[in-house]
Amino acid sequence: MVRSDFSAEKLRRIVLIALFGAISYVLMLVVHLPVSFLTMDVKDVIITLCGLYFGPLSALLLSVIVPLMELITGMSSTGLYGLVMNILGTAAFSVVTSLIYKYRKSFVGAIVGLVSGVCAMVAVMMAFNLLITPYYMGVTVAEVQALIPTLLFPFNLVKGTLNAGLVLFLYKPLSGVLQRAGALPPSEARFRFNLRTVLVMLASLILIGISLFVVIRVLGGSFVWGF
Repeated sequence: MVRSDFSAEKLRRIVLIALFGAISYVLMLVVHLPVSFLTMDVKDVIITLCGLYFGPLSALLLSVIVPLMELITGMSSTGLYGLVMNILGTAAFSVVTSLIYKYRKSFVGAIVGLVSGVCAMVAVMMAFNLLITPYYMGVTVAEVQALIPTLLFPFNLVKGTLNAGLVLFLYKPLSGVLQRAGALPPSEARFRFNLRTVLVMLASLILIGISLFVVIRVLGGSFVWGF
């Protein structure tokens, strides 16, 4: 009986992780924010939420599988370059965030995890843009360096901030939905509509709004809907 219960729990966990992966893939296809040769999407948000619920290993797994599916299905126009940069950026944000939260499951732990995830993503993307982008774009390292203050750094910082705001906004309400559906134990999904919840959701909406304003009005991005 114990083995049967364990197998059922393990299967349900696998199915839920696969569902998060499918949702992140679909959202990646239908919602885009192109900025110059870069593209912002919200798949990192779903993958990070999966990591917060089911651990950093699930986030790492989806960080590889979802961009790989994008490449295999022909939805990526940047080939191996896009695949590598997608995996690195998504993994840096989602794995760092969920790893910190795994060992400190509290509001403070979530904030520290998200801030650390944003910093990790920005640092990784700056380093690998210098290493990989010159070969992909056929430019010099100096030319890529010139893009850092005007495009690469603000783009990745704003992308990370937008991701953090969306994760912060969605985590608790989605936890309640998953708990009521039996997908999470009650201890993992306590959603209390109190003053702190309202303030957190308001703060996250402000982060989201500021991020979108910077992307569209400052960096010249625009929404693109559909495949």
